[in-house]
Amino acid sequence: MEKRDYYEVLGVNKDASADDLKKAYRKLAMKYHPDRNPGDKEAEEKFKEAAEAYDVLSDPDKRARYDRFGHAGLDGNGFGGSGGGMSMDDIFSHFGDIFSEFGFDFGGRSSQRQATVRRGTNIRIKVELTLAEIAAGVHKKLKVNKYIPCSQCNGTGSSDGKQENCSTCKGAGRVYRNMQTMFGVMRSESVCPSCQGDGKIIKNKCSKCHGEGIVKGDDVIEIDIPKGVSDGIEFAVHGKGNAGPRNGVAGDLIVHVEEKADNTFERNGDDLLQNIFITIPEAIMGTQIEIPTIDGKVRVKIAAGTQSGKILRLKGKGLPNLQGYGTGDMLVTVNVWIPKKINKEEEKLIQQLAGSDNFKPSPTAEDKSFFNRLREYFN
Repeated sequence: MEKRDYYEVLGVNKDASADDLKKAYRKLAMKYHPDRNPGDKEAEEKFKEAAEAYDVLSDPDKRARYDRFGHAGLDGNGFGGSGGGMSMDDIFSHFGDIFSEFGFDFGGRSSQRQATVRRGTNIRIKVELTLAEIAAGVHKKLKVNKYIPCSQCNGTGSSDGKQENCSTCKGAGRVYRNMQTMFGVMRSESVCPSCQGDGKIIKNKCSKCHGEGIVKGDDVIEIDIPKGVSDGIEFAVHGKGNAGPRNGVAGDLIVHVEEKADNTFERNGDDLLQNIFITIPEAIMGTQIEIPTIDGKVRVKIAAGTQSGKILRLKGKGLPNLQGYGTGDMLVTVNVWIPKKINKEEEKLIQQLAGSDNFKPSPTAEDKSFFNRLREYFN
């Protein structure tokens, strides 16, 4: 099913401020919260949809990519603003402060666990792509060295699989303190210092991971990169970053695209540029030549009397637009090759031709407007 526009999901304008976004999300999250809609799958999906929209639009970097590229810059085929695959635990972990404003306990649900879900950190990697891969889209298998769940304790951090409620916070992961101030009694809240917010204490720590539940290891991650991406674009693969300690939520894999230099083509947005060279006789009499494109070779006609610098436009032979708005063109600059050295016989022939009126420059208005035509091509 096609995703709805994130601004439409939250019911805000595209110039909405951070406060506007938070208010809109708070309203939807309160309306569709699982505790208020038990067993209602439709409400649960709307709850997740709102969280996904807020996750993207509340992050300046993600919002900028979304405003520029739409869902294609964040989601689908390995792209993600992180909301697309969010579980309920992810949502409550990310936005626990917002839910606490509703009167729900930290963690988002009044009747469920309150301890902090520990989240793994994000990883940033670079992926080099050729123009051919950018034109067609590509499936990549990436070997990433990162933190993965410990195999010896199954990510629990415990050698015997046992965990006990923290005696300091009674399993809540948070501690509270009442303070007498000039305004009356005020209650402060902080992460439990004994369990660091886990709510659990491990007495017999795993010898391999030392109680953290994670170790360094290699993971093969498969992603699909859509056609039309450009150099410098970044996207997140949700849940493929470092594993969270003690079976916590995994971070994201941030993929940075680098475009490899091409020996034949130069890129200008969705258009591709290339230079070709023809001989003086070919320029005078015209010819047909075979030139490469991103998806194979094509034959093009060079008209008789072609001047050096003429630009040929091959419609639809450029790169596809990332957002699906058509395909760019191939712009071919024709250069007439002038020999740097000639022999005596060739020199005599050229001197004979030099006296002909046909070989004296006589530019037309079209020839004189070369720079105007050049500007038109690139505007």
